[in-house]
Amino acid sequence: MLHFRTQGYNGSAVKYSPFFDNRLAISSSANYGLVGNGRLWILELTPNGIQHMKERSLLTVDTSGGSSFTTQDCLYDLAWSELHENQVLTASGDGSIKLFDCTANDFPIQNWKEHGREVFSVNWNLVAKDRFCSSSWDGTVRVWSPHRQQSLLTLPTHSCTYSAAFCPHNPDLISCVSSDSYVRLFDLRTPASASNHLVAQIPIHAAPTGPTIPGQPGNIPPAAPPAEALTHDWNKYRSTVLATAGVDRAIRTFDIRAPQQGPLATMIGHEYAVRKLAWSPHLSDVLLSASYDMTCRVWTDQSNMGLGDGDVDLMRSGPAGPSVGMELGRMGRHTEFVTGVDWCLFGSEGWCASVGWDENLYVWDVRGVMS
Repeated sequence: MLHFRTQGYNGSAVKYSPFFDNRLAISSSANYGLVGNGRLWILELTPNGIQHMKERSLLTVDTSGGSSFTTQDCLYDLAWSELHENQVLTASGDGSIKLFDCTANDFPIQNWKEHGREVFSVNWNLVAKDRFCSSSWDGTVRVWSPHRQQSLLTLPTHSCTYSAAFCPHNPDLISCVSSDSYVRLFDLRTPASASNHLVAQIPIHAAPTGPTIPGQPGNIPPAAPPAEALTHDWNKYRSTVLATAGVDRAIRTFDIRAPQQGPLATMIGHEYAVRKLAWSPHLSDVLLSASYDMTCRVWTDQSNMGLGDGDVDLMRSGPAGPSVGMELGRMGRHTEFVTGVDWCLFGSEGWCASVGWDENLYVWDVRGVMS
């Protein structure tokens, strides 16, 4: 297990580079993101451990090039550019989105500011790579181009929106989760009209619908109390499946083709809110979670247990309720809230990274914690 200290800054998110197997970035904030500066770190895995790619901050510019950027407000999230190997987006507490180049000797190479409140997530389109999206506490999701100063589109959610993402299989499909306990799906191919491209609104905590089994009245599970949804992620192999989690500590997977049937699978075990989810880029049934209970946990939704995929998943979540996922292992080295996790796209299938409020980055192998 490799370790790096983000001295004086509490981590909020970590992402591996899609271009280099040894490079990753961390967004962080002073004073737990409540007040003060933020910092973006660009790090590399070397034979001598985790090191700065180069050394510089925006407040003390060094002409040798840089690998850490200090901002005037806290940073909540980040996303690597899919167009340029050295560029990183950040989501800021002052409502701005900044694009940094880790080889440039200057301030952010681009800055956007249309959101009225904190920007809590940014996500780059993996298919149409000239677009990215952001979500904010101001109740909107916005779509942007790195080549334009103004946003391309605003999608209202009317609720504090913690996470937004493009579907990795469809460049025109955007999902988001928010404080009102809904997953919203926007299809940019549809007419704008009064719906603003909204095509589905899935209540995360609603009871599944469907006829009861004769002789077994009341076999449909009751609805869970609504709770804020803090994170979600698309499955990398099953194009209609996504996972959500949040304040109620439960991880749920849904198939967007049949939202009325409720969750496909539910994974329960975290003791406090789940802050971040990431599906494995190598295995279709495995996902990683980070929680305020100071652990990272590895799960399987058990969709590979001889049941196939797609249509079979729909049958599994019928009126008898969702299937139950299984915890495969956990990592408990963090001593504060764990706020970010990400998988390495390259090499062996188990490597990942996690950051938290304890100012620590850990790079570790999931297989080492699996029982």
